[in-house]
Amino acid sequence: MGGTFTKGLQALSKKIQDDSSRDPLDDPPVPAPPDPRLPLTAKQVFNISKSWKGIARAMETTGITMFVKLFEENEDLITLFKKFQYLQTQESRMESLELAQHASIVMTTLDEGIRSLDKVDYLIDYLHSVGKFHTKIAGFRKENFWRIEKPFLAAVKETLGDRYTENMENIYKITIRFILETLSKGFDLADEEKKENEVLTNNI
Repeated sequence: MGGTFTKGLQALSKKIQDDSSRDPLDDPPVPAPPDPRLPLTAKQVFNISKSWKGIARAMETTGITMFVKLFEENEDLITLFKKFQYLQTQESRMESLELAQHASIVMTTLDEGIRSLDKVDYLIDYLHSVGKFHTKIAGFRKENFWRIEKPFLAAVKETLGDRYTENMENIYKITIRFILETLSKGFDLADEEKKENEVLTNNI
């Protein structure tokens, strides 16, 4: 164990020496090329990761605001949530513990997605799994994913205030659309797998 620790220190020391010997006027190292599956530049990923910290500090409030706005614009969706169907006013929805709990779950999914923008393979697999799960919800259609876009952006804007600049709005739009598109793809994949399994079952 001691030898491994020593080798680690030696490697670190060599790296520091190599870095310090570089001429400060040399060109910076070329950044890794962006993953073509991600519609964001490295700078945009950095900006939204930094901005998202402001949302993370107010996750529950942002989530509740998002769902209140979602149901205001899409009253029919509330029928998918048996626990919320009795909530007919904005005030009752803002104060509902059940809605707050569900909002926290959805915001946790979005949080995991945005925090994983630099790990595209994991991010896509994760969002696909969430999309697949929604095929088990009675009455849920993949088009419903897209109804969260505007409420999400409005809630983020409300939470960030002046920090929600025109540039950040554009980055958030690109990001949420990528997330929703990937969720929808996961939903489709589950449907395809279900049909394939049915065919196999019928052929047995």
